[in-house]
Amino acid sequence: RSAGAALTGRTALVVAHRLTQAVAADRVVVLEAGRVVESGPHEMLRDADGPYAALWRAWSGSRAAPHP
Repeated sequence: RSAGAALTGRTALVVAHRLTQAVAADRVVVLEAGRVVESGPHEMLRDADGPYAALWRAWSGSRAAPHP
Protein backbone atom coordinates (compact mmCIF):
# COMPACT_ATOMS: atom_id res chain seq x y z
CA ARG A 1 0.00 0.00 0.00
CA SER A 2 1.07 3.53 -0.62
CA ALA A 3 1.75 5.82 2.34
CA GLY A 4 -1.22 7.97 1.33
CA ALA A 5 -3.59 5.01 1.37
CA ALA A 6 -2.20 3.75 4.68
CA LEU A 7 -2.71 7.15 6.32
CA THR A 8 -6.22 7.87 5.05
CA GLY A 9 -8.42 8.80 8.00
CA ARG A 10 -5.46 8.89 10.38
CA THR A 11 -3.25 11.54 11.89
CA ALA A 12 0.44 11.15 11.16
CA LEU A 13 3.55 13.20 11.77
CA VAL A 14 5.86 12.97 8.77
CA VAL A 15 9.33 14.50 8.83
CA ALA A 16 10.18 15.41 5.25
CA HIS A 17 13.24 16.93 3.67
CA ARG A 18 11.68 16.94 0.21
CA LEU A 19 9.27 19.73 -0.58
CA THR A 20 7.31 17.45 -2.90
CA GLN A 21 6.21 15.50 0.19
CA ALA A 22 5.05 18.67 1.94
CA VAL A 23 2.72 19.56 -0.95
CA ALA A 24 0.46 16.60 -0.16
CA ALA A 25 0.23 17.37 3.57
CA ASP A 26 -2.85 18.99 5.11
CA ARG A 27 -0.55 21.11 7.26
CA VAL A 28 3.13 21.99 6.94
CA VAL A 29 5.11 23.01 10.01
CA VAL A 30 8.41 24.81 9.39
CA LEU A 31 11.07 24.63 12.10
CA GLU A 32 14.17 26.77 12.50
CA ALA A 33 16.60 26.04 15.32
CA GLY A 34 13.98 23.77 16.91
CA ARG A 35 11.23 26.40 16.92
CA VAL A 36 8.06 26.57 14.86
CA VAL A 37 8.34 29.61 12.57
CA GLU A 38 5.47 28.86 10.17
CA SER A 39 2.51 26.54 10.01
CA GLY A 40 -0.29 26.08 7.49
CA PRO A 41 -1.24 24.46 4.21
CA HIS A 42 1.34 24.34 1.40
CA GLU A 43 -0.47 26.92 -0.76
CA MET A 44 -0.65 29.49 2.04
CA LEU A 45 3.01 29.10 3.02
CA ARG A 46 4.15 29.04 -0.62
CA ASP A 47 2.38 32.35 -1.28
CA ALA A 48 3.60 34.02 1.94
CA ASP A 49 6.94 35.75 2.34
CA GLY A 50 8.53 33.36 4.83
CA PRO A 51 11.16 30.64 4.96
CA TYR A 52 8.95 28.01 3.29
CA ALA A 53 8.24 30.33 0.35
CA ALA A 54 11.97 31.02 -0.02
CA LEU A 55 12.73 27.28 -0.05
CA TRP A 56 9.92 26.68 -2.55
CA ARG A 57 11.16 29.43 -4.89
CA ALA A 58 14.73 28.12 -4.71
CA TRP A 59 13.60 24.54 -5.36
CA SER A 60 11.14 25.35 -8.15
CA GLY A 61 13.65 27.68 -9.81
CA SER A 62 16.32 24.99 -9.78
CA ARG A 63 13.86 22.53 -11.34
CA ALA A 64 13.09 24.92 -14.21
CA ALA A 65 16.73 25.59 -15.07
CA PRO A 66 18.41 22.97 -17.27
CA HIS A 67 21.42 21.27 -15.75
CA PRO A 68 24.62 21.21 -17.82
